[in-house]
Amino acid sequence: MHREKGYPMDPENVTVTEEVAGSDIPVELKYLETWDGLYAPIGLRLPPGDGPFPLVLLASGNGGGGMPWIRNAVANRGYIMERLLERGYACAWIRYRTEVELGYENGGRLIRDTRQGRDMFNRSPLEYEDEIAIVEQLKKDPRIDAERIGLIGMSHGGEMVLKITSEYQGIKAAVASEPASHEFLALTPDETAFVEPDTGMRNIEEMQMVETEKVRARIDMKKAAERISTIDTPILVMGREDDHLQGIFRVSYELLAEAGKPVEWVSWDHDLHGYIYPLRGSDGQYEVNEVAEAAITGVLDYLERHL
Repeated sequence: MHREKGYPMDPENVTVTEEVAGSDIPVELKYLETWDGLYAPIGLRLPPGDGPFPLVLLASGNGGGGMPWIRNAVANRGYIMERLLERGYACAWIRYRTEVELGYENGGRLIRDTRQGRDMFNRSPLEYEDEIAIVEQLKKDPRIDAERIGLIGMSHGGEMVLKITSEYQGIKAAVASEPASHEFLALTPDETAFVEPDTGMRNIEEMQMVETEKVRARIDMKKAAERISTIDTPILVMGREDDHLQGIFRVSYELLAEAGKPVEWVSWDHDLHGYIYPLRGSDGQYEVNEVAEAAITGVLDYLERHL
C-alpha cells in the first residue's frame, strides 16, 4: 500500500537486503517493534527453500550499537550463521537496548496495563524483554516455524537466556555460552569489584569468580531458586577454562541441574571470550581452530536434538 504512494518500501515493514561476503545467502536488515514501541535492529538470514524454517537468534554481550553493530556482526562474526544455514536453520543477529545496572534485580517483574486504550508499564522494558519481543515478532513471519525457536546467547547474552526462559515459555531450546549470570543468580560481588567514583556505578569487569564454592557462598540461594523454578526450556550451559567467571558459568549449570531442569554442561579451553562466535581475520578468513570448530559443532548438534 505504501509503495503505491511512492515510498521505496513499506515504512511499517522496513527491510533492506544486503549481500554477505563469501556467501550466496544475503541478510535482511530489519527493524522490529519492542513492547514500548521502540524498534530493535536485526539481521535475518534464511536458508534456501520455502520454509517454514526453525529459527536461531544470536545475542552477544551488552546492548546498544544499533544497525551498525548488526551489520558488523553479520560481516565479521557470521561463521556460526553459515553453519546454521547449512543445516537448514534461519538465523539472525539481534540487538537490544543497553543493559541497566541492577535493572533486573531492582525493577521487579514488568507489569503491563492500559490507560486510555494505550499501554502503561510499571517500568521501562529491559534488554532481555526486547529479545522476547523480537521472538514474538518473528513468529508472525510465515517463513519461520513459530514452534521451533532457539536462542544462543554469549556472556551477558547468556545471562539473558536464563532471564528469558525464567519468564517466557515460547523457546524450544537455548544455549547459554559463558553466561555472566551474576545478576540472575543474585550474587554479591567481592572486593575485586568497586564503585566508579565519577558515576557511582559498579565496575565488575575483573571480578574474580573462578571457584564454585566462592560463587555459591555469595549467592542469594532463595532468590536464585525462585527464578530457576519456572525454567522448563532445555538449556546447554557452556563454560570456558581459565575464565575469571568460570565459577559463575558452572554454578549456573549446577543450580539448574539440582532443580531438576533439562540442562547440560560443557566447557572448552579457548583463549577467545566468545569462542562460539569466531572472528573474521584481516585476510578475510574466519579464525576457527579445532576447539572452536568442535564447540560450534556441539552447539549445532544440541540444537538439532531439540529443534
